[in-house]
Amino acid sequence: MRAFLAIDLPDKVKDYLYDFQKKLKKDYVKINWVAKKNLHLTLKFFGEVDEKKLEELKAELRKIKQNPFMVKLKGIGFFPDEKAPNVIWVGIQPEKDVIALQQTIDEALLLSFPSDQKFQSHLTIGRIKGIKKPKEFAEAAKALKIDEIEFEISSFKLMESTLAASGPSYRMIEEFKWE
Repeated sequence: MRAFLAIDLPDKVKDYLYDFQKKLKKDYVKINWVAKKNLHLTLKFFGEVDEKKLEELKAELRKIKQNPFMVKLKGIGFFPDEKAPNVIWVGIQPEKDVIALQQTIDEALLLSFPSDQKFQSHLTIGRIKGIKKPKEFAEAAKALKIDEIEFEISSFKLMESTLAASGPSYRMIEEFKWE
Protein backbone atom coordinates (compact mmCIF):
# COMPACT_ATOMS: atom_id res chain seq x y z
CA MET A 1 0.00 0.00 0.00
CA ARG A 2 1.04 3.63 -0.61
CA ALA A 3 1.59 5.22 2.78
CA PHE A 4 2.49 8.60 4.24
CA LEU A 5 2.52 10.47 7.55
CA ALA A 6 0.36 13.56 7.89
CA ILE A 7 -0.90 16.13 10.31
CA ASP A 8 -4.64 16.42 9.92
CA LEU A 9 -6.08 19.92 9.98
CA PRO A 10 -8.98 21.14 12.10
CA ASP A 11 -12.25 21.75 10.25
CA LYS A 12 -11.92 25.54 10.67
CA VAL A 13 -8.61 25.45 8.77
CA LYS A 14 -9.96 23.15 6.04
CA ASP A 15 -13.02 25.38 5.62
CA TYR A 16 -10.85 28.49 5.38
CA LEU A 17 -8.47 26.94 2.82
CA TYR A 18 -11.39 25.64 0.75
CA ASP A 19 -12.89 29.15 0.63
CA PHE A 20 -9.44 30.56 -0.18
CA GLN A 21 -9.11 28.18 -3.15
CA LYS A 22 -12.29 29.70 -4.64
CA LYS A 23 -10.73 33.18 -4.50
CA LEU A 24 -7.77 31.95 -6.57
CA LYS A 25 -9.80 30.75 -9.55
CA LYS A 26 -8.64 32.58 -12.68
CA ASP A 27 -9.43 31.96 -16.34
CA TYR A 28 -5.73 31.82 -17.32
CA VAL A 29 -4.72 28.99 -15.01
CA LYS A 30 -5.90 25.38 -14.68
CA ILE A 31 -5.47 23.99 -11.17
CA ASN A 32 -6.37 20.63 -9.68
CA TRP A 33 -7.42 21.74 -6.21
CA VAL A 34 -6.83 19.50 -3.22
CA ALA A 35 -10.26 18.39 -1.98
CA LYS A 36 -11.25 19.91 1.35
CA LYS A 37 -11.39 16.48 3.03
CA ASN A 38 -7.83 15.74 1.79
CA LEU A 39 -6.12 18.92 3.04
CA HIS A 40 -3.24 17.99 5.37
CA LEU A 41 0.41 18.64 6.15
CA THR A 42 2.61 15.79 4.88
CA LEU A 43 5.44 14.88 7.24
CA LYS A 44 6.86 11.93 5.31
CA PHE A 45 5.94 9.99 2.18
CA PHE A 46 6.89 6.30 2.18
CA GLY A 47 5.54 5.09 -1.14
CA GLU A 48 4.75 1.38 -1.27
CA VAL A 49 4.93 -0.38 2.12
CA ASP A 50 4.19 -4.09 2.51
CA GLU A 51 2.16 -5.48 5.44
CA LYS A 52 5.20 -6.85 7.31
CA LYS A 53 7.00 -3.49 7.15
CA LEU A 54 3.77 -1.69 8.06
CA GLU A 55 3.67 -3.36 11.50
CA GLU A 56 7.32 -2.46 12.07
CA LEU A 57 6.59 1.11 11.02
CA LYS A 58 3.63 1.46 13.40
CA ALA A 59 5.67 0.04 16.29
CA GLU A 60 8.43 2.63 15.73
CA LEU A 61 5.94 5.50 15.39
CA ARG A 62 4.23 4.56 18.68
CA LYS A 63 7.52 5.27 20.49
CA ILE A 64 7.60 8.93 19.41
CA LYS A 65 6.69 11.31 22.22
CA GLN A 66 6.08 14.98 21.60
CA ASN A 67 4.48 17.91 23.37
CA PRO A 68 1.53 19.49 21.56
CA PHE A 69 2.34 22.84 19.96
CA MET A 70 0.56 25.75 18.29
CA VAL A 71 1.05 26.89 14.70
CA LYS A 72 -0.70 29.29 12.36
CA LEU A 73 -1.22 29.71 8.64
CA LYS A 74 1.28 32.10 7.08
CA GLY A 75 1.52 33.20 3.45
CA ILE A 76 1.38 31.64 -0.01
CA GLY A 77 4.17 29.91 -1.87
CA PHE A 78 4.87 27.98 -5.05
CA PHE A 79 6.97 24.96 -6.02
CA PRO A 80 9.41 25.07 -7.66
CA ASP A 81 8.99 28.88 -7.75
CA GLU A 82 6.51 31.57 -8.81
CA LYS A 83 8.03 31.96 -12.31
CA ALA A 84 7.11 28.37 -13.24
CA PRO A 85 4.67 27.22 -10.56
CA ASN A 86 3.55 23.58 -10.39
CA VAL A 87 2.19 23.60 -6.84
CA ILE A 88 0.54 26.32 -4.79
CA TRP A 89 0.80 26.04 -1.03
CA VAL A 90 0.11 27.82 2.26
CA GLY A 91 2.87 28.09 4.85
CA ILE A 92 2.91 27.22 8.54
CA GLN A 93 4.57 29.30 11.28
CA PRO A 94 6.54 28.75 13.34
CA GLU A 95 8.13 26.10 11.17
CA LYS A 96 10.68 25.08 13.80
CA ASP A 97 8.26 22.87 15.77
CA VAL A 98 6.96 21.09 12.67
CA ILE A 99 10.52 20.62 11.39
CA ALA A 100 11.60 19.28 14.80
CA LEU A 101 8.73 16.77 14.73
CA GLN A 102 9.62 15.69 11.21
CA GLN A 103 13.29 15.27 12.19
CA THR A 104 12.28 13.22 15.23
CA ILE A 105 10.27 10.95 12.93
CA ASP A 106 13.18 10.65 10.48
CA GLU A 107 15.56 9.76 13.31
CA ALA A 108 13.17 7.15 14.72
CA LEU A 109 12.84 5.54 11.30
CA LEU A 110 16.44 5.96 10.15
CA LEU A 111 17.33 2.27 10.11
CA SER A 112 14.09 0.76 8.84
CA PHE A 113 12.81 3.60 6.60
CA PRO A 114 15.76 5.81 5.58
CA SER A 115 14.92 8.99 3.73
CA ASP A 116 16.65 11.57 1.60
CA GLN A 117 13.56 13.72 1.18
CA LYS A 118 14.01 17.44 1.79
CA PHE A 119 11.26 18.65 4.10
CA GLN A 120 9.52 22.02 3.94
CA SER A 121 6.56 22.72 6.18
CA HIS A 122 3.61 23.57 3.89
CA LEU A 123 -0.01 22.76 3.03
CA THR A 124 -0.48 21.96 -0.65
CA ILE A 125 -3.78 23.47 -1.80
CA GLY A 126 -3.48 22.92 -5.56
CA ARG A 127 -1.44 21.48 -8.41
CA ILE A 128 -1.11 23.72 -11.44
CA LYS A 129 -1.79 21.86 -14.69
CA GLY A 130 -1.58 24.78 -17.11
CA ILE A 131 -0.89 28.48 -16.82
CA LYS A 132 -0.83 31.29 -19.38
CA LYS A 133 0.18 34.14 -17.09
CA PRO A 134 2.39 32.85 -14.24
CA LYS A 135 3.52 36.32 -13.14
CA GLU A 136 -0.03 37.68 -12.96
CA PHE A 137 -1.23 34.58 -11.13
CA ALA A 138 1.57 34.77 -8.55
CA GLU A 139 0.87 38.46 -7.97
CA ALA A 140 -2.90 37.85 -7.63
CA ALA A 141 -2.32 34.96 -5.23
CA LYS A 142 0.11 36.91 -3.07
CA ALA A 143 -2.27 39.91 -2.99
CA LEU A 144 -4.82 37.69 -1.23
CA LYS A 145 -3.70 37.77 2.37
CA ILE A 146 -3.82 34.53 4.34
CA ASP A 147 -5.55 34.85 7.72
CA GLU A 148 -3.16 33.71 10.43
CA ILE A 149 -5.50 31.05 11.80
CA GLU A 150 -3.93 29.36 14.81
CA PHE A 151 -4.38 25.70 15.65
CA GLU A 152 -2.84 23.01 17.83
CA ILE A 153 -0.87 20.04 16.59
CA SER A 154 -1.16 17.17 19.05
CA SER A 155 -0.96 14.13 16.80
CA PHE A 156 -0.01 12.79 13.41
CA LYS A 157 -1.52 10.01 11.33
CA LEU A 158 -0.26 7.13 9.25
CA MET A 159 -2.33 7.28 6.07
CA GLU A 160 -2.96 5.08 3.07
CA SER A 161 -3.24 6.80 -0.31
CA THR A 162 -5.19 5.23 -3.17
CA LEU A 163 -4.84 6.88 -6.57
CA ALA A 164 -7.80 7.09 -8.93
CA ALA A 165 -8.73 9.06 -12.04
CA SER A 166 -10.95 11.26 -9.87
CA GLY A 167 -8.02 12.03 -7.55
CA PRO A 168 -6.45 10.43 -4.49
CA SER A 169 -8.44 9.06 -1.59
CA TYR A 170 -6.96 8.72 1.87
CA ARG A 171 -7.66 6.29 4.70
CA MET A 172 -6.25 6.60 8.21
CA ILE A 173 -4.33 3.50 9.32
CA GLU A 174 -3.41 4.75 12.81
CA GLU A 175 -3.26 8.02 14.75
CA PHE A 176 -0.37 8.81 17.09
CA LYS A 177 -1.49 11.28 19.81
CA TRP A 178 0.46 13.07 22.52
CA GLU A 179 -0.78 14.36 25.84
